[in-house]
Amino acid sequence: MLDLKFVRDHLAEVEQALKNRGMEVSLEEFLHREGERRRLLTRVEELRHERNTLSHQVGALMKAGNKAEAEPLKQRVAAINTETKTLEAGAEEQDTWVRDFLLNIPNLPHSSVPLGASADDNPVDHTWGQVPEFDFAPKSHWDLGENLGILDFERAAKITGARFALLKGKGALLERALINFMLDLHTRKHGYLEVLPPFMANRASMQGTGQLPKFREDLFKLEDWDYFLVPTAEVPVTNIHREEILAEEDLPILYTAYTPCFRSEAGSYGKDVRGLIRQHQFNKVELVKFTTPETSYDHLEMLLKDAEEVLQELGLPYRVVVLCTGDMGFAAAKTYDIEVWLPGQNLYREISSCSNFEDYQSRRAAIRFRRTGAKGTELVHTLNGSGLAVGRTLVAILENYQQADGHVLVPRALRAYMGGVEKI
Repeated sequence: MLDLKFVRDHLAEVEQALKNRGMEVSLEEFLHREGERRRLLTRVEELRHERNTLSHQVGALMKAGNKAEAEPLKQRVAAINTETKTLEAGAEEQDTWVRDFLLNIPNLPHSSVPLGASADDNPVDHTWGQVPEFDFAPKSHWDLGENLGILDFERAAKITGARFALLKGKGALLERALINFMLDLHTRKHGYLEVLPPFMANRASMQGTGQLPKFREDLFKLEDWDYFLVPTAEVPVTNIHREEILAEEDLPILYTAYTPCFRSEAGSYGKDVRGLIRQHQFNKVELVKFTTPETSYDHLEMLLKDAEEVLQELGLPYRVVVLCTGDMGFAAAKTYDIEVWLPGQNLYREISSCSNFEDYQSRRAAIRFRRTGAKGTELVHTLNGSGLAVGRTLVAILENYQQADGHVLVPRALRAYMGGVEKI
């Protein structure tokens, strides 16, 4: 959530930043309602001061036995009480509107974010690895997986419905191996602390990271419970420290977590209807950081490198793009996307987004820190990135390591996790 005072004092800057994100938003009503809220609260404080003064006078007069003189003052106190309640209700109404408005406004792009309207305007920052060349027509992962008997979409649809997958045998083993490999890399080499959070989150947690109220239609909510299935581990892991004050010496805090992720994929009708790319349920290993404001962009670069190393260890070619203003996620101030090469589809596909949210999430979730020796507190900066999306990594392995006979080689980094299996 944006800082109310910043928005109020920098209206033109905020409007232009939102315009750069593709949002034509007028802040006139916000300014009017915020001004009215402040006016009402100022008047409430004036009335409270008057009431306190009159109450002391009434007490003194009553003590002196001057009941007649005290009576009009008592009537004035009663009138003040009535007026105060009316004004407080009006101020609360304006405050609710202002807060709801800010909750639905995205973060402002960092100054280094390139201007652009869509994904077509995202510049490539760098590439890694050699795109494989085949002496045969490479197959898509859904054909490979079904031919090998490790992917079953038909039975998954029978069990649940469209956009679900059943992994079997070495397919299920490969998925599990990828999860363990990623967690081991991030904990043993990159210094993250592994956590296993709940796979459901409450409304406050969803609001804290920005999924609510803006993206309610993308979430799966439990019937008769105010709980939601997590769309990403970002939600429960970031909320570990909701409404807490951290110590400066404890920062940065680095967490990694595996969770299944659940998304309705609202608005994606007709997109990626085949295969594992856009599922209602998928596995992901997430990286989450809590940092001081002055170090967060250095940590964004380190976060990106940590995610990239997964693909490097697996020998999968990829590129990194910087998301332009028109393609950024709602809560992000800057985002790098890692896109892995999929030869079966002849394109690069996003496999990780690494973002710095600055203090946007921490303001919503009330996550603060106190510098050593300081009395006051500051908002932390939060960052996260996929390290990686497991299903899409499996897709990339199937398509990049496929052989002419339809078999798939297992990357060397995973063989120990698969009991020595070298080929599927």
